[in-house]
Amino acid sequence: MTRAPWLSVLVPVYNVQAYLPECLASVVEQLGDDDGVQILVLDDCSTDDSWALMQALAQRWPGRLRLLRHERNGGLSAARNTLIDAARGEYLWLLDSDDKLLPGAIEGLHAIVRTYAPDVVLCDFTVWRERLRLKHRLRREQHRRSFRGPAQRLVHDNCTLLAGMLFAGELHAWSKISRRKLWGTDLRFPPGRHFEDMTTMPLMALRAESFYYEPRPWVAYRQRGGSILASMTLPKALDQSAALLPFARALKASSCNTHADLRLALAHQAARSLVGAMRCVYQPGMAQAPSKAAETVRRNFLDTSPLTPPELARTYLLRGWWLRRRRFLHWFDARPAP
Repeated sequence: MTRAPWLSVLVPVYNVQAYLPECLASVVEQLGDDDGVQILVLDDCSTDDSWALMQALAQRWPGRLRLLRHERNGGLSAARNTLIDAARGEYLWLLDSDDKLLPGAIEGLHAIVRTYAPDVVLCDFTVWRERLRLKHRLRREQHRRSFRGPAQRLVHDNCTLLAGMLFAGELHAWSKISRRKLWGTDLRFPPGRHFEDMTTMPLMALRAESFYYEPRPWVAYRQRGGSILASMTLPKALDQSAALLPFARALKASSCNTHADLRLALAHQAARSLVGAMRCVYQPGMAQAPSKAAETVRRNFLDTSPLTPPELARTYLLRGWWLRRRRFLHWFDARPAP
């Protein structure tokens, strides 16, 4: 590749031997003769045969994959950070190695980039399960929205971008393609922390000047048992409750700080994090001192939310969000059983 690519697809790998071929094939098979897409694949010291498989796949698709390898395991954030540092594309698409791109995703993205050149492109996704049951269809998992706001047009308003991301609550990195310049040399994922996407993606979006939301599923998100939400622990719960703190601090110095919809969206997302963390704290045997852990979660909410608990409860009431109000107040006031 002699010229700078228009897109870098960044794939961190750790013990995903069973899923990696389908993931990478979903990217490579969309490229055709287009040599303007860089695919970087990094092995974070897998203990299975992922590295050998990566080498075999690179031979299957000559010149398509650039392979990287950590000398020691650093975790997902560290792997993504290395990939961002190595990327040469104007846009970055972070793709988890057990997921895949759906047909037409890269072509659709390229058309938007050529026509509008937004700083951020958002897409929808489908939840990918081995067994799709009726309850999954009722949840509309075949098409999940990643954004609540204007669609299929260029918008120059990062306050609307942030509000739409936070209201949707889908803050994962792989549904947001961003210009590499937004990351600079200082914005990276926090190593050693869970819910790293929730921490990082709002900070990235705060730097954007324009966005384009495409309400089509471009990513198939594989739901498997080892996911963070499927195996919650107390450290994960505390990380969840604190994940938005850096964004809340940055927002105070931003012109978006007085944006009413964004303030409500951040408060609402902070409440969702509180509920999720509190449910974990009060699971039997989860915390030796649940009252102390619960107080940390409450403090993280108060430091994150632009609205106080009474203000948020009143807003829920005015909007008719009765269940959200009841759930938030129940868990905010939760105390250990005597």
